[in-house]
Amino acid sequence: MATRLTRKTIGAVCLGLSLVAAAPSAVAVGDVLEIPARDTQLATEYLLNDVAEAGERMVAVGERGHIIYSDDDGRTWTQAEVPVSVTLTAVDFANETHGWAVGHSGAVLHSSDAGETWTLQMTGIRAMELSIEAKEKQVEVMEEEIAEAPEEEKGDLEWALDDLLFTIENMQSDMEIGPVNPLLGVWFENEDRGFVTGAYGMILRTTDGGESWKDMSGEVLNPRGYHLNAITQVTGGGLVIVGEAGFIQVSTDRGDTWETRESPYTGSFFGVIGTGKVNEIMAFGLRGNIVFSSDLGRSWKTVPVDSTATLNDGVADEYGRIILVGNGGAVLVSTSGGETFKHYFRDDREGVMDVVPVKANHLILFGEQGVSHADETGKNL
Repeated sequence: MATRLTRKTIGAVCLGLSLVAAAPSAVAVGDVLEIPARDTQLATEYLLNDVAEAGERMVAVGERGHIIYSDDDGRTWTQAEVPVSVTLTAVDFANETHGWAVGHSGAVLHSSDAGETWTLQMTGIRAMELSIEAKEKQVEVMEEEIAEAPEEEKGDLEWALDDLLFTIENMQSDMEIGPVNPLLGVWFENEDRGFVTGAYGMILRTTDGGESWKDMSGEVLNPRGYHLNAITQVTGGGLVIVGEAGFIQVSTDRGDTWETRESPYTGSFFGVIGTGKVNEIMAFGLRGNIVFSSDLGRSWKTVPVDSTATLNDGVADEYGRIILVGNGGAVLVSTSGGETFKHYFRDDREGVMDVVPVKANHLILFGEQGVSHADETGKNL
C-alpha cells in the first residue's frame, strides 16, 4: 500500500451544506449525537469524506456516522461501531491503533483498536464552552490594557473590546441552539498530542489523547473567524493550516505558536499536503486553484491547471506522483513534482473527496460514489 503524505478536509459543497443544515433544532442535533450509526451493507456506497491509514488498514469516514475499514487494499470493507450518526468529515491515525475522527456538531471520536470501534470524546457544546472561556480571558487582559493605555490609544482598544464582547454574546446565543458548528480537520502527532480545526476559526489542541482540550484560536491570527478547513504536517516537521480567503498558518514548533503566510490566492483552500520533500507545501481548493511553496510558505507560486473544478484532497505517493481529486469527478495527476498537472474527469461526474494509490496503475477513490476502484487516470476498473 502506498505511503500517504497528506491530510484531508471536507469539500466546498459539503461545508456549505453543513452550515446551512446544521441547526434545525437542538433536539435534532442531540439525536444524531446520541443515536449510533446504522449498520448497513450500503456504507461503501454513501458519501465518504476522508480516509486515513492505520498501518496497512484503510479507514474511511462519511455521512450518517459511517466508518468503514479494509485490510485488503479496499477489496472488502467492514463497518465499524460508531456511537453517533452525524456526518464525519475527517480522520487521522497517530499510529496503527489510535485514531481520531471529527465531524458535524463538533463531534470528536476516538478509536484505540485501529478503527473497529469508536467512542465520543467531545461535542460542539464543550468546544463552544472552551472557546467562550478563552475569549473571556482575553476580555480580562484587554480591560487591563485599556486601563493602562495612553488616552489617545484607548479608543481603538475599546472598539476591539466591544467586538470581542459581541462575539461572546453570539457564541452564548449559539449555545442555546445546540452543537451546530462542524469540525473539518484533524491531525495527531502521537497518541497524546493532536489538533482539530473547524468552522468559524475553531482550533483545539489536546496533550492527553483527547481527555481534555484547549482552545487555541487566540494563538492564531484570524480576526474574521475564517473556517479552518485542513491541517497537516509536511516533511521537515512544519504544521500547516489552510482555510477560507487564502488563509494559511504555519507552525515550526509543533503547534505552540503560529505564523501567518501570505498566499497568492485569496479564495478558499480546502486541502493541503506535503510533497514528500523537506518544507514543500501544496495547498488547493476553490475553482481548481493550486499554490506551491518550497520554503514552508515564505514564498509561493501558482500552479497552472486547465481545470476549474474545486479540489478537495490529494496525496503524494511512493511512485513519484502527486494526485489531487475534486468535484465533478476531477482527478489531477502530476509526475513533475507538482509543476504541471494532467486532468481527467470521471464519467459519473460524482465528487471525489479523497484518494489512496495502491499500485502504480490502481487508485481507490472516496466521495459521493462511496468507494470506487480506478486506474491511474480515475477511470473505473
